Amino acid sequence: MPKVSESHRAGRRRQILDAARTVFARHGYEGATVARLEEQVGLSRGAIFNYFPSKRAIFYALAQEDLERALRLLLDRDFGAVLRMMNAESPEWLAVYLEFMRMLRTDPGLRAEWSNRSPELIGELAEHLGRQQQRGELRSDVSVEAIGTFLGLVADGAAVHISAGYPIDVESVVRLVGSAIERPRARPAPPSPPRPPRS
Repeated sequence: MPKVSESHRAGRRRQILDAARTVFARHGYEGATVARLEEQVGLSRGAIFNYFPSKRAIFYALAQEDLERALRLLLDRDFGAVLRMMNAESPEWLAVYLEFMRMLRTDPGLRAEWSNRSPELIGELAEHLGRQQQRGELRSDVSVEAIGTFLGLVADGAAVHISAGYPIDVESVVRLVGSAIERPRARPAPPSPPRPPRS
């Protein structure tokens, strides 16, 4: 049997992931049955699971891609770029995350795995925020970890809002986030009262 090239395997994985994203968005996580995946991908169940061991692994790979894209935007640009990306995302796809999150409450193994996605990029982000804090761009009365958690909470809230069909006013949210995490600027001193004329 001829050996499959790495480029062929990468192309096949991409084909499966792109088709699976459509199926998850259209039918939800639970509704994305193997039969529906087969139909959308155009491959047999055996061929699909030759690349991914389970439906969960397929979704996890897609979620990993989304996280890495968001973190890269945050590192290379800013938090506003992340929110703009999310605002342009399919609400149906974001809703799949909410469905998947319910599983984290009852599956400690999955929760631990989910929490350890992209440790290198997350470490890079912590260093990036730390440098911003040292330069005086971010407030220093809270830890870098707290700032990162806050940004994650805002992003998660945005995902919930968008998945319900309500786009967000990105620029207003970005300004609010900036006012929350940036170092407060010193206010100019009020002008001195006019001196009374000398008699």
